Amino acid sequence: MALIVQKYGGTSVGSVERIQAVAQRVYKTVKAGNSIVVVVSAMGKTTDGLVKLATEISPNPNRREMDMLLSTGEQVTIALLSMALQELGQPAISMTGAQVGIVTEAEHSRARILHIETTRLTRHINAGKVVVVAGFQGTSSAGEMEITTLGRGGSDTSAVAIAAALGASFCEIYTDVPGILTTDPRLVAEAQLMDAISCDEMLELASLGAKVLHPRAVEIARNYGVPLVVRSSWTDQPGTWVTSAKPQGRSLINLEIARPVDHVEFDTNQAKVALLRVPDKPGVAARLFGEISRQKVDVDLIIQSVHEGNSNDIAFTVTTPILKRAEAVATAIAPALRSQPNPKFDEAEVMVEHNIAKVSIAGAGMIGRPGVAAKMFATLAEAGVNIQMISTSEVKVSCVVDAAQCDRAVLALRTAFEIEAGEQGSRGAGESACIDSPLPLRPSAPLPNCPLVRGVALDLKQARLAIRQLPDRPGMAAKLFGLLAQHNISVDMIIQSQRCRVIDGVPRRDIAFTVSQMDGESAKEMLIQVAAELGWGEVVLDSAIAKVSIVGAGMVGQPGVAAKMFEALAQQQINIQMIATSEIKTSCVVAQEQGVKALQAIHTAFGLAGSEKFVVPA
Repeated sequence: MALIVQKYGGTSVGSVERIQAVAQRVYKTVKAGNSIVVVVSAMGKTTDGLVKLATEISPNPNRREMDMLLSTGEQVTIALLSMALQELGQPAISMTGAQVGIVTEAEHSRARILHIETTRLTRHINAGKVVVVAGFQGTSSAGEMEITTLGRGGSDTSAVAIAAALGASFCEIYTDVPGILTTDPRLVAEAQLMDAISCDEMLELASLGAKVLHPRAVEIARNYGVPLVVRSSWTDQPGTWVTSAKPQGRSLINLEIARPVDHVEFDTNQAKVALLRVPDKPGVAARLFGEISRQKVDVDLIIQSVHEGNSNDIAFTVTTPILKRAEAVATAIAPALRSQPNPKFDEAEVMVEHNIAKVSIAGAGMIGRPGVAAKMFATLAEAGVNIQMISTSEVKVSCVVDAAQCDRAVLALRTAFEIEAGEQGSRGAGESACIDSPLPLRPSAPLPNCPLVRGVALDLKQARLAIRQLPDRPGMAAKLFGLLAQHNISVDMIIQSQRCRVIDGVPRRDIAFTVSQMDGESAKEMLIQVAAELGWGEVVLDSAIAKVSIVGAGMVGQPGVAAKMFEALAQQQINIQMIATSEIKTSCVVAQEQGVKALQAIHTAFGLAGSEKFVVPA
């Protein structure tokens, strides 16, 4: 007999008829010999309606009172579903987040789960009852007993956390699509259903805007080894399994606020090639990396910063043994990228740097925590280590530093993030493995022909900030991102330009980064206030951007994947404004009005379309 946690979203319980259908599905699962805990969201658009009511009363409602209000939505659903199960003759009991023992931080509207007191929950399960739990909510620790909510995607988070706390066999997430698709079926009707995906890949996709699973839920599944399956509420299709490696023993205390960084990784076998002042127009990146892939040169990090005038800089890292080949390709293609034939214009200059190292911190716990990258930069600054390149993903921050400073950087980061020597990673540590079709519980067998790209994601809710002429010395990145963290502003992509100019005897570089659109204006105002005091240049905000990304464990060690993405954009005359990569992700910033077109072009280029068209229920 299995212990299963099932979660049903708002669409799945959007009417009395749908609640009764959910009750039938739960009843059938129990009759098959399983114990069930059901986590539900508020019915349909209930939460939106409650938010609307609140804003009619106050343009800026008190967050505590908003939690009191919004938590009522799920309470309606749990009572109705419990009644529906009882009508079928199935013993059931409804419980709020507080009653079930979900204890959170005292942080209204965005609380993280500290622990779950499972005694009462287990007693009801052992009595043969289906326990119907209100998702999205909990209560602050003893003494205050404040109702708290977990923020967007909170019901997913509640369900996976309960599965982890109970040691459930697996957790089923029921939604309005048949599983996890290669992209949003609202934008590409032929999006293909995946049989399985790794937690690392899903973390990237979920954090990039794929709404089928919230990244916090995937983070918990990854940290505690909870097998997840995403299925449709309307069919009996097998859905998509989200798998993770067997985790090391991790305490269920401080469940969501355990240490954010699991590994410090490093690679001293690296060199950097940069092309400075290449034309800022469609096709340049495609041309460069197309030639690089044809020469079988495997590139690690790729960054393209915010443009300056009509030109841009592109830099990439390679392993030392293939540096000469990479340099030869860049040198050969540079003249073709110059817009002026006369060499005195000094365009598309190739710059090669030996003796560098890549130092990274990695961990699923860094998602949504603005202070983690800032702490890394501050740690390196205190150790006297200057950062030459920065590249970020949802679960990793990588910095290129001088190779002579690598040991000092690694030691400082291990100390700062409390990582034991045995937990330290080297090149390739922590990379995702591909997985085969699902087994009954947790599939994990590697595929010999792992797809290069699992999915394509589009985020239309980001804004880009650029700070011109930031002094190029240790501590500047720490100051900048420390300020943002103090204001609880999370940063996504971070790109430091390769072009360095000396002004009044001080070497300076531009730095660009993306934040949520809703944080854009406040971040800009805050940075303008401190720019003069800290010797920074102009602060520029662009809210009309889109970020399109490809994710896939199969791209590791495969030349040409990024080039194929860039070529797909070039064929549609879409200019790339920024590039950032990690081992399993490549992201490009493009103009907002070209975002959907960019996603569709990339999805087609990688042959991800299926034969079936998916229609998302209303």
